[in-house]
Amino acid sequence: MTLNTTKILNFSAKLDTGEKITQQFFENKFYVLFFYPRDDTPGCTIETKDFSNNKKQFSDLGIELFGVSKDDQSSHEKFKKKHQLSVDLLYDHEGLMCEAFQVWKEKTMYGKTYKGIERSTFLISKDGNILKTWRKVKVEGHVQEVIKTAQAL
Repeated sequence: MTLNTTKILNFSAKLDTGEKITQQFFENKFYVLFFYPRDDTPGCTIETKDFSNNKKQFSDLGIELFGVSKDDQSSHEKFKKKHQLSVDLLYDHEGLMCEAFQVWKEKTMYGKTYKGIERSTFLISKDGNILKTWRKVKVEGHVQEVIKTAQAL
């Protein structure tokens, strides 16, 4: 397995509690950031529930989980409550994290072009190095693949 050791760039976002954070919030933590397009849509719900359902496995490996979208705090609160999600959700209303992690992409659906979040996941070390990147994520089996990669470290 080849690991990508790119250092994360500066960013800021808000936790679902409303607390503003920057990359300093993550210092000395192993963590997973998973970017998803929108709260309460089918694929995003499955992915977020899968991360939530496997939170203990990540925790046992010393890894914290954070989902990221451009949805606001209210949307995240409803999403978490409706699906009993245990992962922390960050809202990136200004798109700073999306830009820093290069997940804000041009997309096409039904012949229309628009900008949106490309479903992506990043496994990041305590010193801020990106250990593994998954782009254009397919939801089915993805969380298990992230766990396997984390276990191999």
